Amino acid sequence: MRDFPVIDVSEFKTSNSGTGSSDAKRAVARRVDEVCRETGFLAVSGHGVESETIVRAWDAGRAFFDLPTEKKLSVKMLYDGYPYGYSPLQAEALAKSQGNETPPDLKESFNIGPLEQKIHVENDPNEDFRYAVNIWPSEPPGFQNAATAYYRALSDLAAIVMRVFALALELPENYFESAIDDPISAMRMLNYPHTSVTPEPGQLRAGAHSDYGSLTILLADAAPGGLEIRSRDGQWAAVPNLPGAFIVNIGDLMARWTNDRWISTLHRVVNPSSDHGGSTRRQSFAFFHQPNWDAEISCIPTCLSPGEKPKYPGVRSGEYLMNKFRRTTVKVDTAAARSEAASKS
Repeated sequence: MRDFPVIDVSEFKTSNSGTGSSDAKRAVARRVDEVCRETGFLAVSGHGVESETIVRAWDAGRAFFDLPTEKKLSVKMLYDGYPYGYSPLQAEALAKSQGNETPPDLKESFNIGPLEQKIHVENDPNEDFRYAVNIWPSEPPGFQNAATAYYRALSDLAAIVMRVFALALELPENYFESAIDDPISAMRMLNYPHTSVTPEPGQLRAGAHSDYGSLTILLADAAPGGLEIRSRDGQWAAVPNLPGAFIVNIGDLMARWTNDRWISTLHRVVNPSSDHGGSTRRQSFAFFHQPNWDAEISCIPTCLSPGEKPKYPGVRSGEYLMNKFRRTTVKVDTAAARSEAASKS
């Protein structure tokens, strides 16, 4: 994708979110609307996230995935379907979110949720998911501080992008604020390890899926075997690596909010070429911005033509996320995971 759109959001970093937006902001918003109608994928520059924050988190993630499997499994998700903590290799099949049966994905991840988590006393399983607590490793040193600093920085950036989105949809910049003032966003550190084993038929690093929430902010290295998106004509195209920028894409809830004016595009992470000579290990961080648990996601008035009806009924943000997440979980034999890791060491 040689002409991948890069959007400078520096004009939106001020706190002024009123309706009297500048011409520069409106020009950015118009371009974002065009892109979100076409693919829903763009790059964001001028974001203001400190390079030190990025590097510290990136290095901490790499050091965590370098730990022995036994240490990583000590902070494994508490049970199948738990949202936070370590998820071992082949513990998820993202294509299942689209109703497609595939072998598990060739990745491992460490998952973080809201930092100010509420405690509950209910026995409702939905409440268990809603108020799930983060699980932090004791190693590597400084991991929690680096990860939380990155999470906070990306939370701030997501709020800026949501202001851009509001203006792009011909709404006041602060239109979404009441739906995202207590978000349930998640951040995933992802490791796609080097392997010389041939994948099973249909097995990818991450199966074809759309994201579930309002928007995703991705940071990835340039290792082989990367992100691809599917165009309207069904063709797959590689997303370029753009140093200094984040890749942003909209998710299912934003598509529902806009009555499909904007596209929640299918994407996947493909396997590297079998004839690649060096290491094919790949790392990425995905920040999944998710509206408040109880936020009602229903069609925005500016996305309905006269006489047109919404395509989708209203949904609650949290329940939509929980149901999608649980559908993709794969039961993992941790003893087998240890054995597999030992065989590759």
